[in-house]
Amino acid sequence: MKANSNLHRILLATLLAGIALTVPAQDTLRPRKVITNAQMVAAGAVNQLDTYLSPEEYTGSEVRYVSQSVRENGTRLSRELIHQARLAYTHNRADNNNEIGGGYNFQYNVHWKAGSWQVGNGLLSVKVGAGVDANVGFLYNTRNSNNPAQAYLSLNLAPSAVVGYRFRLWNRPFQLRYAVQAPLAGLMFSPNYGQSYYEIFSEGNYDHNIVPTTFTTTPSLRQLLSLDLTLRHTTLRLGYLGDFQQSKANHLKAHTWSNLLVVGIVRTFSIN
Repeated sequence: MKANSNLHRILLATLLAGIALTVPAQDTLRPRKVITNAQMVAAGAVNQLDTYLSPEEYTGSEVRYVSQSVRENGTRLSRELIHQARLAYTHNRADNNNEIGGGYNFQYNVHWKAGSWQVGNGLLSVKVGAGVDANVGFLYNTRNSNNPAQAYLSLNLAPSAVVGYRFRLWNRPFQLRYAVQAPLAGLMFSPNYGQSYYEIFSEGNYDHNIVPTTFTTTPSLRQLLSLDLTLRHTTLRLGYLGDFQQSKANHLKAHTWSNLLVVGIVRTFSIN
């Protein structure tokens, strides 16, 4: 029971840390604030592996909702909030078994405007920074009788960068944007090899289930390449989202590789 109590305390501390770091995201309205909000839907192909459930890779389709807000107040600093919800349905090579996966991702980033330069007929800008990347999710194997599901919980410190290029074409404004993020260090939950969830939560057999991680054990990358174009009074966003999440912990390997096409609407609010 003591091990189980320790596990609960560690999980609670991890969750409280994530909640505490999201408090600044509630952001009060200040003079000269500009908020750019994008609501996006993404769909495409996904490749999933979790050796806790199966040694096989599963491939299929994924749909995702992404909400992004960038807040600027006339200084070199800007803040970015991203919410993502995903759902995937995949099958194995023999096409005789399926997996259903889903998850929620929250990012809170602070960026520093490194500079801007006139390039051609447009303006190139670069922002660098870091933030918090929090994930919770699940993967369910429809045929497993023992250990049919896997739970995911992680909290990372993640550096990020954004490169934007604003230009005009055919007398219309455009923006080409590339954003990239990778986890540097953090914590993740993982059962140990051969350990069941019953042992963890009912028997209280803690076995290194809260694992410190670095970029070597979670070599992951999330990137978004997008083009914003304005038609009449509506700004559309078209793009590509590549989300490649990987981990190796407790002699278990897992990855989710997503290649998605993105479409969305961008709105900008100016508050004096």
